[in-house]
Amino acid sequence: MTRIARLSDVLINKIAAGEVVERPASVVKELVENSIDAGSRTIRVSLERGGLGRITVSDDGHGMEAADARLCLERHATSKLREVEDLFTIHTKGFRGEALPAIASVSRFTLHTAEPEAQVGTRVVVEGGQEPEVEEAPPRVGTVISVEDLFFNVPARRKFMRRESTELQHAEEAVIRLALAHPDISFFVQHGGQQTFTSPASPGDARERIAAALGPAVHPHLVPVEERRLGVTVTGHIASPEYTLPNARGIYTFVNRRYIRDRGLNSAIQRAFQEFLAAGRQPVVVLFIDMDPRAVDVNVHPQKQEVRFSDSRGVCDTVNAAIIRALKAAPWLGAPGEGTGQESPRQAAHYAMAVERFLTRAQEASWGAPLPAVQDAPGPGSGSDAPSPFSLPTAAPGSAFAPVTPLPPGRSLAFGQAQPQLNEAPPPGYFGSLRPMGVLGERFQVCEGPGGTLVVLDTHAALERARLMGFQRAVEAEKPPVPTLFGATVELPVAAAKALLEGREALARLGMELEPFGGTTVALKALPSSLVGVDARALLEALARALPPPGATLDAVSLAEAVRVLACHAARHAEGQLSDGKLRALFGELDAADFHPPCIHGMVVVLEVPLLELERRALRSPGGKI
Repeated sequence: MTRIARLSDVLINKIAAGEVVERPASVVKELVENSIDAGSRTIRVSLERGGLGRITVSDDGHGMEAADARLCLERHATSKLREVEDLFTIHTKGFRGEALPAIASVSRFTLHTAEPEAQVGTRVVVEGGQEPEVEEAPPRVGTVISVEDLFFNVPARRKFMRRESTELQHAEEAVIRLALAHPDISFFVQHGGQQTFTSPASPGDARERIAAALGPAVHPHLVPVEERRLGVTVTGHIASPEYTLPNARGIYTFVNRRYIRDRGLNSAIQRAFQEFLAAGRQPVVVLFIDMDPRAVDVNVHPQKQEVRFSDSRGVCDTVNAAIIRALKAAPWLGAPGEGTGQESPRQAAHYAMAVERFLTRAQEASWGAPLPAVQDAPGPGSGSDAPSPFSLPTAAPGSAFAPVTPLPPGRSLAFGQAQPQLNEAPPPGYFGSLRPMGVLGERFQVCEGPGGTLVVLDTHAALERARLMGFQRAVEAEKPPVPTLFGATVELPVAAAKALLEGREALARLGMELEPFGGTTVALKALPSSLVGVDARALLEALARALPPPGATLDAVSLAEAVRVLACHAARHAEGQLSDGKLRALFGELDAADFHPPCIHGMVVVLEVPLLELERRALRSPGGKI
């Protein structure tokens, strides 16, 4: 009797499943890749119990006839290869013909498909790798595959599965990788009936897909990358060094639109960022490497997540050069203090601490301790009718500068309080002349003004004023901001949901699109790009209170309160993202801004103390005498 025997097809498929089907995420990846290869424009993934209960992938691709539907469940049956030469020019995701039979061997598998305009469809049912049951079914667009009770017949494999939340996270990550590679396809994922990932097609702007996949907070930090060298093209986006992660999970590299993990590429990326990132931080990178398929071997890993380059060093050098070029092209990303005239972080921290100590003393002296009179300046109540250059300014509503607390009798004005009418109309170029020195309390910008004047700005108020101008100009011109695609569902109080749905026309004027989503839940479909990443619930609840009543004329006056809400929330989101370059740009916007329209937070300059006053206070003895 011979010792060697041919294994049964069922056993062969189960062995293959051990390599191809590692967890529910592997099933999701293989099925979605098949949908992409089928020319789908919309792919929907539905999961139950993290994918262990059920995985359903539906698409609108070209579908299959009955014979192909039966044949696709046989091992090494595929439409993507014909000759040996085809293995070296692969353009599709799949090519081995192993995934579907392997998945069907360890689950309860159902396939429902039809070709376009077919009068009848096909349903194939496989129970744990047994003989398929093929029957006619109603015609449909594309293909639906349902995988239930994964690993039900291999309990040793099933007990190694992680918690439901962990498996769900891996399954969502599998979709995100494919969604990043194909922004021209719409992807939707739901778990337990709840939408967890929504990303309509965005072929015009890859940043929209990156923001949908990695979180809207990354959107304003994205910088384009492009490099071409010797048949290798690198494109994509990197996040500025201001947006980093504690691990390398934000690094996505694709070769000919196939997600891969390659140590050499990761090392090239990290070398490019090494001068820009703090210790222990990792960059966020989405890079697409396009090259001749004959120069890369994709058939070296069971799950096709590793490749072998014919010129690995050349590819890594191109990636490294692409990132360095992108970083150097943006001056605000440059190394601190390198030929820019700006302080290093250590110097900025030194300035900030010194100014913070001074502010404490200045506040105590200005509003608590007695001050010596300024002899050549008439004080309040002097009887003079002529306006004094040291008279107290009165802040208008929404003005840029903080009002000054009136002094008690016998007290004279400090220099920092003697700026008549500056609240209402800052001098031309005032903000552009400021030199940032540091940040206090993660909110206040400490700057040096002309002549050594100490100026403290409220960052939120400054951003709010700049954003207000942008929103206001759009409304007055009856040209709403160009909305940015942003999928989110928000559950709201009944009154808020009702007010927002009734005010959808007003929201459209503001660049927002809202739809009912059942009950008191609304779907936020679009909003202006400066609002991407804000707290959607807080924004919508505030807008519900600010929108004009139904039937009101929609103009700049009726929408003014809603515009102020948008500006405030846009500013709140942007507060922690101010680089030196962005701060300078903000100062330019403030110089061009109109400070008369009120803001929710209108006080931009909260303190201004000239150098002469600082010197006068520094020379004063503890007893109050100079």
